Amino acid sequence: MKIEPYLFFDGQAEEAMAFYEKALGAQREAAMRYADCPEPIPAEYMPPGGPQKILHGSLLVQGQRLMLSDGVPLESGGFRGFSLALQYDTEEQARAAFEYLSAEGRVIMPLGPTFFSPCYGMLFDRFGVQWMVMLAAESPPQA
Repeated sequence: MKIEPYLFFDGQAEEAMAFYEKALGAQREAAMRYADCPEPIPAEYMPPGGPQKILHGSLLVQGQRLMLSDGVPLESGGFRGFSLALQYDTEEQARAAFEYLSAEGRVIMPLGPTFFSPCYGMLFDRFGVQWMVMLAAESPPQA
């Protein structure tokens, strides 16, 4: 079993896909538009911007799938308590991802050492997605 994130961008999915391709080196796996759906989409399910918006998109980020859509407008008061975590093997990779993702976003916690990682930071990207970027901690010595 896998748990894969599926993000809804309320009309900005195409822009988000291009951003994550650059920010994370993601590869576009799929981008199906509402106009391409084999069955008619009821008007109440059509996102702002119409049939050229993304019905289903999929990116591969170093072998991990991130799915997204323009979707229907989110209901107010919905669940918002989540963050996507990126764990890198080198500090250079972590710093590059953090810098790119935080551009036009908001840094919550700048990159720095913590008790659980030698390099960890939190941010909201320009789409409002919360990210935790970290360097994998060295394994504790075995007793």
